[in-house]
Amino acid sequence: MRTDPFLNFRFVVEINHVQRGGFSHVKGMSREIKIDAYHEGGLNDFEHKLASQTTFGNITLERGLVDHYLWSWQEAAVEGSIERRDITISIRDGNQAELWRWLVDGAFPVKWTGSDLDAGSAQALVESVEFAHRGFKRG
Repeated sequence: MRTDPFLNFRFVVEINHVQRGGFSHVKGMSREIKIDAYHEGGLNDFEHKLASQTTFGNITLERGLVDHYLWSWQEAAVEGSIERRDITISIRDGNQAELWRWLVDGAFPVKWTGSDLDAGSAQALVESVEFAHRGFKRG
């Protein structure tokens, strides 16, 4: 019987619908609507604010455990082969039930940071992985 290595992590990551990692922290889940100001001639008491483009910040997953797939994907990106993939980030409660899910569109890893190497530890922990993407929505 195989035990789930990601049980100790609150955030579970799927890449192309396959579970690939677990993390303790998620940062950068942000989106912002850019505003263009327009000044109408003859009206000096206010300016029009028009919605423009929506931008999304990079998402960083921290303090995690992943399989070799993520390393290989990031290694290919370093070598110039950028392949965008869809990512699902789900949050679990203490009983491992899913509470919330984000669907991240067209992501690719732009930064990978490993933890300190320790011969006494059997786990390959990842300190952080950062993803650029096209946007996210609730799943």
